[in-house]
Amino acid sequence: MIPMKTWAVTDIGLVRKENQDDFGVSQHEATGQTVCVVCDGMGGAAGGQVASHIAVTTFLEQIQRLLTRDMTTEQLREVSAYAVSMANKAIREAARESVDCRNMGTTLVSAVSYEGGAVITNVGDSRAYHISPDGITRVTKDHSLVESMVDRGDITAEEARRHPNRNLITRALGPDISALCDGYICPMEPGDYLLLCTDGLVNTVTDQEMLFEVLHGAGPDTCLDRLLDIAKRNGAPDNVTIVLMQKQREGGEA
Repeated sequence: MIPMKTWAVTDIGLVRKENQDDFGVSQHEATGQTVCVVCDGMGGAAGGQVASHIAVTTFLEQIQRLLTRDMTTEQLREVSAYAVSMANKAIREAARESVDCRNMGTTLVSAVSYEGGAVITNVGDSRAYHISPDGITRVTKDHSLVESMVDRGDITAEEARRHPNRNLITRALGPDISALCDGYICPMEPGDYLLLCTDGLVNTVTDQEMLFEVLHGAGPDTCLDRLLDIAKRNGAPDNVTIVLMQKQREGGEA
């Protein structure tokens, strides 16, 4: 299997005192599949950093252990969901051992590549976007209060971006005994991109800005820095983390 090409950036932003985001990118040793995960920690000065780091590390370890050749997309969803459950277990065990980390938790969004695209898993409000010449599509659905309000028709998607309660999530690893995740299959053509990010990007950069910078900017090698610059021009009140994956053609070219 041809690995996806990847880029990543994380930044503390302009307001926070620490970066509680974390991310990981790896290539499976046996299958060659690309695995990416992005987490946004919460809960105390140290707790968020601990939770997101545990989630990233545990998820990648479990995927490395469980992936085998020729898995179906449904099997990949099951493996990813199991890795999420083990990350949740590890966070809860660590929280019981430390008073400072008692209330820690984290969101998670991940991608595991397969021959035809990627299998996406998420808990919380970190997102995955599919970007292609046809446009930008959000793959994941937020587990948040404002997303529920949008679904009911109480507010619009644009109003949700500015809503004072936009950071209230309804699912997270750590606080939930059994962290329920959603799984998605995202078909991709050679040259297509998959962008994983925390809400620090979502709340400061529009979907159309993401689309333009990834597809029409100066190139993928610098587009994440340009997206980070836009977030900072808009105040960057939260940490910002972005991982970009591009499906390659035979021979390793996009």
